[in-house]
Amino acid sequence: MKYLIALTFLCLSQSISSQPLSAMKTIDPASLKSFAPTGTLRIAINLGNPVLANEDASTKQLSGVTIDIANDIGKRVNLPVKLIPFKTAAATVDGVKSGEIDMVFVAIDPVRGADISYTPAYIQIEGAYMVKTTSALKNNEDVDVASSEIVVGKGSAYDLFLTREIKNAKLLRATSSQTVIDDFMAGNGNVAAGVKQQLESDAKRYQGLRMLPGRFMVINQAIGIPKSRENAENTSAYLSDVITQLKQSGFIAQSMQRHNIQGAKVAE
Repeated sequence: MKYLIALTFLCLSQSISSQPLSAMKTIDPASLKSFAPTGTLRIAINLGNPVLANEDASTKQLSGVTIDIANDIGKRVNLPVKLIPFKTAAATVDGVKSGEIDMVFVAIDPVRGADISYTPAYIQIEGAYMVKTTSALKNNEDVDVASSEIVVGKGSAYDLFLTREIKNAKLLRATSSQTVIDDFMAGNGNVAAGVKQQLESDAKRYQGLRMLPGRFMVINQAIGIPKSRENAENTSAYLSDVITQLKQSGFIAQSMQRHNIQGAKVAE
């Protein structure tokens, strides 16, 4: 008898675990209507971070981890998805505030958290410093001195972080993350700060640059939705479950591998 009970329990467990993860979570109609009031899920894509998304220069086709996640969520809630590209993370947050955006992929930050409800992080990215090879700076800890001028993308996660943490150095804000190295090489500042992959990519266009070892921060990337929407708490809980599933199933790791993402990892 005990054997039959154990066998029945085992079969039931295998049946449940074999179900598609997308079939195991639902969102209630009221929350869905608030989540996407136009009937289309309007999702902001931040092109300022190449770890998350990229745009083909010729076709304007978007690709990347965030696009994969966005399309998966659209399928789960059975709504059409409209991907809206932005040049900076700050611009995506402005879209949330204006009501034109339903969902964003941004770094978790307490300043943005005043208007945005976050899911758990899905990817962790490193923030790094780059200097010229002739610089006397050797370590991240050496940067925060009165003689340092740090070029940083305006409104980016590392701008917000450094604004809180830097005590002695001066911050020089570039228009976007993509223009940090260009501003730096044009003679602005003596340190460039940003996502390690972005700096490494941009630095290939120049000579005489080196990265300081290690990182000055870890950037936790998450999904954000407007706190002002009705049922925002329920929607955020649903999306948090989805992110947990996508991490546990290997979906995000596979997406990162498919898009050849280096130097980042799936958040724990």
